[in-house]
Amino acid sequence: MAVLLPSFMTALDNTIVNVALPQIRAELALGDADMKWAAVIYPLTLSSFLLLGGHLADTVGRRATLLLGVAFFTVSSVGCSVATSGMVLIAFRGLQGAGAALILPASLAVLSHDLPPRARNTAFSAITATLASALACGPVVSGVMTQHLGWESVFAINAPLGCASLLVGFVVPRPGSSPGSAPTPSATLSLRIVALACSSLAALAYCLIEGPGRGYVSLPVAASGIIAVASAVGLSYELTMRRNAALRLLFRPRPFIGGIITQLLWGLSVSGVYFFTSQFLQNGLGLTPTSAGLTFIPVALSLLVIAPFIARMARRWGDGPISALGLLMVGLGLLMVALGSSGGNLVHILPGLSTIGFGSALAVPLSTRALESSPDHLSGIAAGLFSAIREASGVVGIALVGAMVSFVEHDAAAAGANDSDAFLSGYQAGLCLAAALVGAGVPVALWALRRHGGTAHGGKGQSPLNVDTLKPGS
Repeated sequence: MAVLLPSFMTALDNTIVNVALPQIRAELALGDADMKWAAVIYPLTLSSFLLLGGHLADTVGRRATLLLGVAFFTVSSVGCSVATSGMVLIAFRGLQGAGAALILPASLAVLSHDLPPRARNTAFSAITATLASALACGPVVSGVMTQHLGWESVFAINAPLGCASLLVGFVVPRPGSSPGSAPTPSATLSLRIVALACSSLAALAYCLIEGPGRGYVSLPVAASGIIAVASAVGLSYELTMRRNAALRLLFRPRPFIGGIITQLLWGLSVSGVYFFTSQFLQNGLGLTPTSAGLTFIPVALSLLVIAPFIARMARRWGDGPISALGLLMVGLGLLMVALGSSGGNLVHILPGLSTIGFGSALAVPLSTRALESSPDHLSGIAAGLFSAIREASGVVGIALVGAMVSFVEHDAAAAGANDSDAFLSGYQAGLCLAAALVGAGVPVALWALRRHGGTAHGGKGQSPLNVDTLKPGS
């Protein structure tokens, strides 16, 4: 509970504000630019500071970083709820994202290194279901609270949730290990690497978010692009020419490499699909924002139904086959949604959404094995890198799938299709692209988690690698 509740808050705030934005705009007199920043500043700061959060988890401690993030997130949420101007709201919203960037890597590190091995699949299934439930319920909760309690309540709800998280975090006994305790200078990533990664992610996210509106040749966007490239070059130099010992240890286990690749493919595909599916439900099927949010509940329900059986299935058939089957089902579900969207009825896409939920649950062992294969003293950076890849690839995924949607939509419109049919054609093409990207992760999962000597390759205590060389003092 000390991990699930803070994770639920951070995921909920990714979507809960969208429905409240019209009322916020009216009451605070926001302009177009302010309204856009109110929506994007949270994921922007979240993706930018995730590696810093992972660094703190390894150097300060997983538990301390988690509690600090919850306190930071709670205070900034209260600040959002009492904001009287757009600039104040945007500033506190950005601080929310920074707090979430401390919570996510610390939470994943706790699950992957502070729990008994047999409990990890169950724990990761639980947190996956929690995140999916938050994303699915966000628009619904926001619609109800905004309508009856005002937009301030959307942020104020985090105050009791945050206080409860802090209380549970202080009461729960400390694990027997000593996470994040006094690592040597070579045991974790340097602050220089973390700073370069953060600036690169922040500048890239700014380019992708502001580029379509301002123009990619405008001064702010072009400058951020130069910063992103320069930071990426500097980061590449630090990681290759300086032969960073921490990164060599981190990327040595096959499960971690495979997990990073599939996480990247997942973000590029599924994030864009969620974004454009919301548009399809409201613009194509004419649903209200609240009804559109309810449509995603089958995804969360499917996760909750199958989550208790994941650990047993993985032990019987192996982590690799189960994860590959999950990715295959997600791709199949995306194709089913594409096929069902032609029917013009919500009923036709629900089976596809449920299949995506089932597949997402089955793919959980891939993340579990990847994170637990990381060295104990680098667990925070490993979790931060995982989360950063997800957030950054999600931003890129919206742009990538959006480019496919726009290209096919414009092509269909030029051929004489009306606006609704043209968007449907683009949306279906985007779904097919997303399905192909997820499908590319199937052989990666089988490679990363293939059995070796009767055990899944790279699992904690199962890998044929000398794990003592990967986890000094663990």
